Amino acid sequence: MPVTDVITDTENLTMTVIADLAAPVERVWDVYSDPRQLERFWGPPGWPATFTSWDQTVGGRADYTMHGPRGEKAAGTWEFLEIDRPHGFAVIDAFADDDGHPNPDLPSMRMTFTFEQTAEGTRMVNTSHFASAEALEQLIAMGAIEGTTMAMSQMDAVLQDLRDYAQGKGTQVALLDDVHVRITRLVEGPRELVWRAHNEPDLMKQWLLGPDGWEMTEVTVATEVGQSYRTSWAPVGDTEGEPFGFEGEALLIDAPRRSVQTERMIGMPVETLNDLNLYEEDGATLITLYIEYPDKETRDMILATGMAEGMETSYARLERELLAV
Repeated sequence: MPVTDVITDTENLTMTVIADLAAPVERVWDVYSDPRQLERFWGPPGWPATFTSWDQTVGGRADYTMHGPRGEKAAGTWEFLEIDRPHGFAVIDAFADDDGHPNPDLPSMRMTFTFEQTAEGTRMVNTSHFASAEALEQLIAMGAIEGTTMAMSQMDAVLQDLRDYAQGKGTQVALLDDVHVRITRLVEGPRELVWRAHNEPDLMKQWLLGPDGWEMTEVTVATEVGQSYRTSWAPVGDTEGEPFGFEGEALLIDAPRRSVQTERMIGMPVETLNDLNLYEEDGATLITLYIEYPDKETRDMILATGMAEGMETSYARLERELLAV
């Protein structure tokens, strides 16, 4: 996690986030001055941001919307107050309504960002200045500390070349908190084909099998929000195991970038929320799956089944059977 400290100061009405980043100051400046890079981490996992306007000049403005996994939206706006390239900048950050106007019912704040060179890279200090103790307390109660920490956990993938970040590391599992898990896997292949491999039954049957000795016996894909899907597997020949399957509903489809589905094992009441994101860079695609569990016990129980190992076998098969041709 890049965040090393979060300090709230009720006397001076500030919240300060300190992060140590393994990149030079100029590279950190780049990700904060390019909306396409910034939106990859401005917003916690499951709430990616889309910047719809960008004018990084003094007096200029940037508008963004964060999109939640169940179709929720949270809009915001920046007004640039100071720019000191590449050492930092200052903005007024405000929640916004659907038309982009600041929302007076939610707290706005002056935010300063400073980037300082260190022996290991860059120390980023982000200080938010509030108008009142009530505004500071309101933002903390809304989960600002947790959300900021989780959002910045995504920065390493942005600051590095994608292959440097993930190539050869296999399927990686990160516990974000008691109920949220992030699973990442880099595959060599274009995003369009990786999306098709997750959504076309004929392709899914070629790779989405887990350990060797299993076959997909049923696959119904949800192609529109609100539709149900269903997938089932069974052992082949002398392979040990019992048939099983999953079902759920599509909550969000944004081809070929993102899909969100509920998931239940057939015959079981436990439901998870699966948020699949695909990002392509130089012909490689980073698969990121955010999973929300109902509680920590369920999270630990499912991870202990060897889920990550089975996913790695499937992803390796995806590269071998579909992406290498």
